Amino acid sequence: MSISHVLRVSNSGLSPSTRWLKLVWAFLPAALLSVLVGCSSAVTKLETWEGNPATAVNAATLKAPGAIQVSRVNGRAMTNYLMDDLALDYALLPGENEVVFTYKTIWAKTGVVENGESKVHVIESKPQVVRFEARPDETYRFEFDKPSSRRQAEQMLPEFSSAIVGPDGQALAQSSNWSQADNTVAARTPVPGDQVVGEEAVSGDGMSALNRLKAVWATADDEEKKAFLRWAFE
Repeated sequence: MSISHVLRVSNSGLSPSTRWLKLVWAFLPAALLSVLVGCSSAVTKLETWEGNPATAVNAATLKAPGAIQVSRVNGRAMTNYLMDDLALDYALLPGENEVVFTYKTIWAKTGVVENGESKVHVIESKPQVVRFEARPDETYRFEFDKPSSRRQAEQMLPEFSSAIVGPDGQALAQSSNWSQADNTVAARTPVPGDQVVGEEAVSGDGMSALNRLKAVWATADDEEKKAFLRWAFE
């Protein structure tokens, strides 16, 4: 018996609009599943730079599990996705990189849940920042203690920290708390060492002072821009 035969039998005697709604609801779960599968395969690796830098062909990879949500890389905001537990790989240009992230886990509630109350406990850390030098074509990952219960997750949260581990298993850097006031890194392309372009000296991130100011301005929010203008014209 085919699905079309079942639908014809179950829809007999229903109005056209009711039959249409039933058909939509019948195929909606499959459609949503296919969309989610497509999204997860399409966003498994994210570039963290703008433009087409030459060193992109030798980009390193930073693997972030579902509990780690990366918000910024080198001052550039990363895309947020609807699924909190989506594991992602981030492509990093060789050189010094700064990664801002939060640690977030979700635990189901065991007791009775009132109407309108969330069915889960959300355990989320303060923003963390870690800085390390990425080497061409290398793969890095986050390493941190993984709690076995909600109580354990809550206890470890105030002191949460994650290491960045290289391909040899050695920890290269340890994360620490980050705040918006620490956002001194402009969106940039990592460039190892100091360089001179023409007659204009640039810093290790490959940017002149003017370009750095422009990049910082682009990442500032409205309040920060107002505060800067008040300072500049005083």
